[in-house]
Amino acid sequence: MTDTVLTIKEVAEYLKVNERTVYRLAAAHKIPAFKVGNAWRFKQSDLEEWISTQAAQGKGVLDGNN
Repeated sequence: MTDTVLTIKEVAEYLKVNERTVYRLAAAHKIPAFKVGNAWRFKQSDLEEWISTQAAQGKGVLDGNN
């Protein structure tokens, strides 16, 4: 099974947010991520599931409801 692994830059483009926002969310464990050495990486399937969960719960990551 192949699963696309994304960088912070790719996730920022995918979510249409700043790279620093993605970094802060990953470091705060508010978005599914893992580290390879010192670099954050993200499985695209995990992000899609996380987005679906956030949308279903009516939560915004940055609005303080988490």
